Amino acid sequence: MAFLVIGLNHKTAPVEVRECFSLTREVVRDALLHLDNYEVLTEAVILSTCNRCELYAVADDVEEGLGEMKEFLFDLTGADETTEEYLFSYAQEDAATHLFRVAASLDSLVIGEGQILSQVKAAYTLAKEVGATSTELNLLFHHAIALGKRVRTETKIAFQSVSVSYAAVELAKTKLGELTGKCALLFGAGKMARLTAEHLKSHSIEKIFVANRSFDTATALANEIGGEAINLKDALAVAKNADIIVTSTGAPHYIIRPWETRKLMAKRRNRPLFIIDIAVPRDVDPEVAEIQGVTLYNIDALESVVDDHIKDRENEAAVAEKMVAEEVDYIVKRLRYLTFRPLMAELAARAETIREREVRRALSKFSDMSESDLKRLNQMTRMIVRKLLRLPMMELNASAGTVRQDFYINAMRSLFRLENIGENTVERDNYRYANE
Repeated sequence: MAFLVIGLNHKTAPVEVRECFSLTREVVRDALLHLDNYEVLTEAVILSTCNRCELYAVADDVEEGLGEMKEFLFDLTGADETTEEYLFSYAQEDAATHLFRVAASLDSLVIGEGQILSQVKAAYTLAKEVGATSTELNLLFHHAIALGKRVRTETKIAFQSVSVSYAAVELAKTKLGELTGKCALLFGAGKMARLTAEHLKSHSIEKIFVANRSFDTATALANEIGGEAINLKDALAVAKNADIIVTSTGAPHYIIRPWETRKLMAKRRNRPLFIIDIAVPRDVDPEVAEIQGVTLYNIDALESVVDDHIKDRENEAAVAEKMVAEEVDYIVKRLRYLTFRPLMAELAARAETIREREVRRALSKFSDMSESDLKRLNQMTRMIVRKLLRLPMMELNASAGTVRQDFYINAMRSLFRLENIGENTVERDNYRYANE
């Protein structure tokens, strides 16, 4: 069995490609329910966020598994094969390292950000709920989530982090100068919008308007931040007085289009308008950037702001990387053991079947054996079996993941006839120990 990951993220694909792979919870759930349509894949988890779409899976074979995962991903997203150049893939230890780095927020656009850990947990929980995970992914994701929590509590990486919303406001400040006395319009009222509003207020911005599909939700956020809620349909009318627009909705289509924006800029007499689109899929049609007086940035533009803070987090990130390496080393050993567990279980079952048969034969000749003597006999024979199997089991387990692995698998199956496991089969085999 092989642990694999395939996908794309902010490092491998621009936002216009990433938005093609943006998936809702309902789409992910439906896809995982149809995992059986893919013969090689036995387990799967899909992680879809604004900066990544990644498919984690367990497959019977690395090469066939990656091919089928690519097919699964294209079926799921509807993306065409021209996007294949943006995909990355990892197998086995490298795949585990990637998952652990993602959960530890070391692979994020903003190193140390806290949202990714909850997103990893939610992705795993959904997959588990629909029965798409089993032993290997359960083990891997339990450890990845636990590691993510450790990194946040045992290092200061979270205290040195820069959120996407913070970076957006810093970008606005860099381009516009001081924000004191400025007016901002937020599209969206979720967590990202709330954080953006808090950062804007910290820079003494004068007025914040909140537009959202749900007016009640917009009102709730506006009341929290001392802003003003507006209906989504009225947003661009209010934008006549805005200096900054920040969008972070979950809309599947553009909410700011060229035609409406041209009309807006005519009303503003082309007074400059600064727009930051931190949504994926994007909220603002890219053609808006061509309109005179409009400056448009998307989420990828925030990397320059984030890079300015990298040195503040490098030491803590180095500590976290060591924690990841230690956890990967442990999990690789655990997975090697899991690879051999079925074979070891068969070997133990074969030995136990023989032990029980021989005890029954012995009992037929000792009709007056007491309950306590029978208990001693069973205990003694179990210890004999356990001690006889101990060294072969240790050798088998030690060979997992090495060049000796296939040799020991074949040898064990041949020597102990493990392909014919079962009590009735054992009794027909006339199986005997070598020294009998």
